Amino acid sequence: MNPFSRLNNDTGLSTKNNDLGSGRFINKDGSYNLVKEGMPFWKRISLFHAMLNLSSWKFITVIVVYYLIINLGFTTIYFLIGPDELTGLPQGVSNWRIIKELFYFSTETYTTVGYGRVNPIGDLANLVSGLESLTGLLSLAIVTGLIYGRFSKPRSYLAFSEHALVSPYKEITGLMFRFAAYKDMHTLTDLEVKVNIGLKVLENEEPVYKYFSLDLERTRVESLPMSWTVVHPITETSPFYGLTEADMKNADVELYVMLRGFDDVFSNYVLQRTSYTYQEILFNRKFVPMYRESGDGQTTILELHKINMHKPV
Repeated sequence: MNPFSRLNNDTGLSTKNNDLGSGRFINKDGSYNLVKEGMPFWKRISLFHAMLNLSSWKFITVIVVYYLIINLGFTTIYFLIGPDELTGLPQGVSNWRIIKELFYFSTETYTTVGYGRVNPIGDLANLVSGLESLTGLLSLAIVTGLIYGRFSKPRSYLAFSEHALVSPYKEITGLMFRFAAYKDMHTLTDLEVKVNIGLKVLENEEPVYKYFSLDLERTRVESLPMSWTVVHPITETSPFYGLTEADMKNADVELYVMLRGFDDVFSNYVLQRTSYTYQEILFNRKFVPMYRESGDGQTTILELHKINMHKPV
């Protein structure tokens, strides 16, 4: 059998020539290492999806910065309208004190709290405060939807080993990596894994990338309460057969991993991608076991801090 008989043209990844460099196609977090150009930014960006995918601290920062900016904007409008349009402002004080009072009034109007100490009395100030109240209500609705979307978004909560290893496997060697669900009381069921490899080969004297599906020791498990070490046996039909570390570097090897499992908490399927480049594939290493028995012998303990631990063969 031809070792490259499992050519995979369905990965969605295009071939790239040598002039495009050797950067990875898929980042460790599963996002694609891709930048799109040729269309205006506002057509390419999806604000809703961007806010859902921001890290927690970035999401909170965006909300706080937006809140400050919008209130500073309305504060400026009130100041330009003139303090005479509002009642309750202190008299005979500096402009800085007036600006602070207007800012506090803006935050009260924006959140529809309305303490009532400062009130609009002019038509223009009433119009602006009404628009600000509407803006605040709409903003609250949008932020509430975003927070709900972030909480209800299905996630895999999987931690992957930093490296893939070429280790002894039965009477041969195997390429392997492992992962585990790191959340308590969170177990995926009906879990499937697909692993592809991308590597550079010569075709008509030109270097092009080809993609191949890897045969795995196991492609599916019914549940994932512990860790799973995914193994590709390196047999004569494997694209890795006979490859050395230098060969992998020259071929710019990248391993693409895609997982799909059912999360009974969200009652939905979750997906997770990651990849390993040739720098992250280590030879003659094997993983250290990452579970042990409890002291009383009644419980199995999964040691998540050992997921990246391996030792030389």
